[in-house]
Amino acid sequence: MADSNFVDYVKICCKSGHGGAGSVHLLRTAQTAKGGPDGGDGGRGGHIILRGNRNLWTLIHLKYRKHVIGTDGERGGKSNSTGANGKDEYLDVPLGTIARDFETGEIVCEINEDGQEFKIVEGGQGGRGNSYFATPTNQTPRHAQPGGDAKEEWKILELKLLADVGLVGFPNAGKSTLLSVVSAAKPEIANYPFTTLVPNLGIVKYREDRSFVMADIPGIIEGAATGKGLGVRFLRHIERNSVLLFLVPADSNDIVEDYKILLNELEEYNPELLHKKRMLGISKADMLDDELYDALKKDLDKKFKKFKIPYVIFSSHSEKNLQKLKDELWILMNEIDFS
Repeated sequence: MADSNFVDYVKICCKSGHGGAGSVHLLRTAQTAKGGPDGGDGGRGGHIILRGNRNLWTLIHLKYRKHVIGTDGERGGKSNSTGANGKDEYLDVPLGTIARDFETGEIVCEINEDGQEFKIVEGGQGGRGNSYFATPTNQTPRHAQPGGDAKEEWKILELKLLADVGLVGFPNAGKSTLLSVVSAAKPEIANYPFTTLVPNLGIVKYREDRSFVMADIPGIIEGAATGKGLGVRFLRHIERNSVLLFLVPADSNDIVEDYKILLNELEEYNPELLHKKRMLGISKADMLDDELYDALKKDLDKKFKKFKIPYVIFSSHSEKNLQKLKDELWILMNEIDFS
């Protein structure tokens, strides 16, 4: 992970600017020997602002920026002139970024649109100048407000990838291989668990120049929802996928049981994930001869009636039923849910 260009979690200290003090000043000119108060207000301190940027897909640019500091507002001046505001500090983040308060864990905001802005730490207010405090009984006040204090808060920024289809499965289920075959993405592929340590995105070409985005999510193991293996660190990326494609290899000891385990991990992490559209892909079909293929299909037809989800037996290596897989996914993605 240390050498990866993909970063989806950063902890950052945000300090806004101090508000400028109000001015204490009395009007004095050649024509006016004893004028009234004309001290201006101080400028506000700089805010710390998150801003959505569709051209970013990782938080790596913030990984080593541990402190973000807004500048202070300037003090007010004579002639009721207001001090300049402090410079705001903008943090550009990918779409799908969530900001949390480090102390409470509460969500501060979620950035989902390009150009969307949210002040995660507000600058201190500018102090009122003495002209603000003038009254009929106190026509020459000689005091003004100090500027509002700066705020220093630790924030957690988390990224949730946005994709049409999210791949869900155990390590070595064939997720990376599938993504490499149906898109131009080049994830690392090897025959050992947890080859994929970061999510990978690929654009899948479909019929008539249509396309959709597929995300290869690092493998789930039983107990992932409680932090085992790669744990919840990558489960959050599944939340923003419109369709979940569960992958179980054809050489699994029990395809239905593996599917149930994966489904249970998602439910343990976030029960709302069960409301997403889902589909089962039986990968590595090139390991099956015609007789085994027919027997497996007959068995799945019987067992998966109660789950009421579509399934496709396919092979990424031989490309058997790959087009059928994409067709079923496209239908599922564009299906109107009237429930």
